[in-house]
Amino acid sequence: MKQRLYPGATMATRSRLFALEIGCLLSVVCSVALSQDAAGSPPYFNIDPPRQTIAGDKIEVAEVFSYACIHCFQFQTLIDAWRKRLPRQVAFVYLPAPYNARDILLARGYLAAASLGIAENAHSAIFDAIHVRHIKVQTIEDVAALYAAHGVTSEAFLERANSFLIATQLRNMLALMVAYRIDSTPTLIVAGKYRVTASSAGNPENMLKVADQLIAKEIAQTATSRQAPSKGK
Repeated sequence: MKQRLYPGATMATRSRLFALEIGCLLSVVCSVALSQDAAGSPPYFNIDPPRQTIAGDKIEVAEVFSYACIHCFQFQTLIDAWRKRLPRQVAFVYLPAPYNARDILLARGYLAAASLGIAENAHSAIFDAIHVRHIKVQTIEDVAALYAAHGVTSEAFLERANSFLIATQLRNMLALMVAYRIDSTPTLIVAGKYRVTASSAGNPENMLKVADQLIAKEIAQTATSRQAPSKGK
């Protein structure tokens, strides 16, 4: 049985209620970001407490991004090349940051596309649509139109995007932004423990170098912890 957000309410009412709820959560995100220690721990920030990731026995590296962010668009070329040489112990994921009305629509679209299995193939095309073709995104129908060329009808996409499942995932994503203290995009999160930004690392290229160092550190620590029980034998 399909669940929907705010059962009994019209689509317009559900949208208004959801926007109000998102606005309240966003105020929490902003207050947390503003309360951070400005000094930080260059070239990365420690996440305290660390977050459990969903990558299983692999090291999760996540890029927090927004399709509306020009810096994320420019960073994507670096990410595409970098991902090809990541160690096999690493699992890479995208986390869409829902910071304003347009970001919320695009984040909802990404989550819907991911649940439909088309997000990865459509990723670069969505960036191009916004930053090269300058397509305006003002409604969830506009987002559905962006994904229409990637193997799903607008009707099927809208049904998924407006579902209880995606609304729940979007709330969880906002909670994750608070936990990770995200205050800019793009941001890299390594192993749920470290946050790397262009500001902390110095520039986008250095973000990847710092992430490489943190990944190597995590791989070494994992290897050490696996060997530890055998020392007493």
